[in-house]
Amino acid sequence: MSEPVAPSADPAAELPSSVDEVYSFLGPAGTFTGAALAQVPEAAGKHWRSVNNVGEALADVVAGRSVAAMIAIENSIEGGVSVAQDALATVPGLRIIGEYLVPVTFVLVARPGTTLADVKVINAHPVAYAQCHLWLDANLPEHGHLPASSNVSAAESLFEGSTADAAIAPPGIVDHHDLAVLAENIGDNPNAVTRFVLVSRERTVPAPTGADKTSLIAELPDDRPGSLLDLLEQFSTRGVNLSLIESRPIGDALGRYRFVIDADGHIEDERVADALLGLRRFSPGVIFLGSYPRADRVEVAFDRRYRDEVFTEARDWLASLTSPPPAAPRG
Repeated sequence: MSEPVAPSADPAAELPSSVDEVYSFLGPAGTFTGAALAQVPEAAGKHWRSVNNVGEALADVVAGRSVAAMIAIENSIEGGVSVAQDALATVPGLRIIGEYLVPVTFVLVARPGTTLADVKVINAHPVAYAQCHLWLDANLPEHGHLPASSNVSAAESLFEGSTADAAIAPPGIVDHHDLAVLAENIGDNPNAVTRFVLVSRERTVPAPTGADKTSLIAELPDDRPGSLLDLLEQFSTRGVNLSLIESRPIGDALGRYRFVIDADGHIEDERVADALLGLRRFSPGVIFLGSYPRADRVEVAFDRRYRDEVFTEARDWLASLTSPPPAAPRG
């Protein structure tokens, strides 16, 4: 993983002149969320407000304390981030305006002068610890583990009287703390990636690029056989691929679920717009979270039977069926 590019000055040390210059992220400096925010050109040189959780980040946006918040939404190893999905389903007025991918790799860090042979106890967030157990079992088979509240706090604890000898942290931590790297790339899966989204109150949808994604949340209107199939057919019959569909309990009763959906394409694409119309007729509980450029910038491939012209021609044909015939020319 390449180290995150920090702003020209410490964002937390600067006072913003307006809300347009504030971006909220799960901090402190050196987190994977910070690495995602560093990919946003508009955030360069602006004030980065460090928060403790997704709820606080989104509350900043809703209350107008920040123009946007960067949150993790999906991990290639563990799937969707449920706390983020549930927040987007229940906090009104939010839109996703961009997505960013951050490779998830870990380093083992310690106080300067510490060697690998000195490490007996490791401070680590439980999720990070679980993703590094193969390396730890092979290289430090007798170590002990102290759980940490976050990847960065694990490293910071080494300066706060922790009994740990080392910590598992993101590579960018060395940009912000005087730590020795004892080992790099200690994660079990070298292809692990976390997907982050930038969330704001901006209602203007970015223009289509041909490499776009549309995010939605939809509820099943009732619990009956084939209800989920009916939902999926709104997309399949229009040639719209779904890159993500995950269920989350609504919470008001057993068997009641909402579905978090990522569809390939833009709301201005005729096939996607028609699918949304069908979905709205099928399920009034639809939340449009936004259409935005894909992080990988890969153009969306689809069957040419569902190109825009097919839909517009069909609408023109339908209109012609009820239009009066043209007047006959006078002789």
